Amino acid sequence: MRHAKHPGTSVPVRGIAALCCWALLLVVLLPTLILQSLDARFGAALAVQCVVVVHTGAALARVLTDVRARLIALGFWLFAYVWLGLAPLAMLATDAYPRGFVVDANTAFLTTAVVETGLLAYSAGSAVASWRSARTSAVLEPLLARRLAPGRVLLLCGLTLLLAAVLIPAQGGLSTFFLSRQAANAAAQAEQTGSADRAVAAWALSVPAFWALVGLVHVPRFTAGDRILRGLRWLLLPLLFAVNGVVNNPISQPRFWAGTVLLALVFSASWLRGPRAFRLGAAVVAAVVLVVFPYSDYFRYDKREPVHVVSLAEQFTSNGDYDAFQQIETGVDYVRTHGYTPTAALGPPLFFVPRAVWPGKPDDAGILLARHAGYTFENLSAPLWIESYMWAGFPSVIAVFGLIGAVGRRIDDLRHRLRQRPGTLAALLVPAFGFYQLVLLRGSLMAIVGPLALLVCIPLLITRKRGRRTLSPSADDPACAPTSPAHCAVPHLATGGART
Repeated sequence: MRHAKHPGTSVPVRGIAALCCWALLLVVLLPTLILQSLDARFGAALAVQCVVVVHTGAALARVLTDVRARLIALGFWLFAYVWLGLAPLAMLATDAYPRGFVVDANTAFLTTAVVETGLLAYSAGSAVASWRSARTSAVLEPLLARRLAPGRVLLLCGLTLLLAAVLIPAQGGLSTFFLSRQAANAAAQAEQTGSADRAVAAWALSVPAFWALVGLVHVPRFTAGDRILRGLRWLLLPLLFAVNGVVNNPISQPRFWAGTVLLALVFSASWLRGPRAFRLGAAVVAAVVLVVFPYSDYFRYDKREPVHVVSLAEQFTSNGDYDAFQQIETGVDYVRTHGYTPTAALGPPLFFVPRAVWPGKPDDAGILLARHAGYTFENLSAPLWIESYMWAGFPSVIAVFGLIGAVGRRIDDLRHRLRQRPGTLAALLVPAFGFYQLVLLRGSLMAIVGPLALLVCIPLLITRKRGRRTLSPSADDPACAPTSPAHCAVPHLATGGART
């Protein structure tokens, strides 16, 4: 994809033809294909939903044609477009939903308003952060510039192998990790093992194994004197690939996590940090999410039915994996009945406090919504839109999504500046968090905040600060265009340490 340049500058400009093609596909063709296959019933909620589809489709098209690799934005807008754009479009057009709880037209309209409010707040936060991108950040810049420490990476590798030697036999041996999730849950119930204990043991093994592999692949190479390190890498890499193949395989692990592991490994590679390679990779990911994801639960159950390919509209209205919008509807109905619960916002950050110490600890939002709807199965999602709405209504939705939009944009911009530096926290953590966003946005927070803490804290422990050095702005950074020297502030990032 070729990009024009402003006269007299070296700043690349988004390819207008590519942007128009993606916008045509995402905003016009796919929604029209879905509506044409349905007997659509138009109403106020569907009208607002069309606005949501245009908003999310246009934003995703911008990310897919951006002159920068924006992984955080890709994860957010991909989730928003598929789960809160196309899927609700099919549901509202037919009044057909994947689960049994159905709300009235007024609740459906309010739900679309909640969704669009969150999207507008995210866009506004991102826009404000982009205007201030040339300014330094006292927290994010030195944090993302941390570099892998070889000794700490090797310690994590040893700890991972030790955990594997202890926890794999304790959970039933290698064969247990290649059972379907249905069979694994049944076996755990037969052994009377608590679901919380099983989840802690699983995450305590799978997340360190993932980071040990990523860290070892990207650990800095010294120019001399690293024979021991090179020998240990060649010895440990096959072992860690084998451990990850066992504990992070897509058979026994949720698809969102298995996908996060694979995509983080791929997008942390140096050849995918550039804008052109990122655009190609992002397009492939978007196509896989749209076409392959609905059929990727093949290993979830013991009895595997033949794969039947159906239309996207039928998938959206019958597959429980796309229940995010319906869960938001359920939450809006819950608030109408029970009111707002501001104290529930304390649950996710204080997830580690046991209920014995905190008797009034908030319940998981997904469980609350399942009980409100009368479902017998309580392990359901609670998208961030409805969790924030249940805290304090529209103001909390605006605050939450404005904040994550601003922080996400700053992280993407800093990763772009650091893209030529191997082994930084930006190169490793941003791809992992960018794709784990799909889990975070789908919720519920109480269910995923523990794994998220591990996902973030482990790379912090295996990296270290570096000495102060000026970060030269990249030639294609719009903030440093020759026409705007006043905005070409050079931030100071933590660098130094081991040579690469």
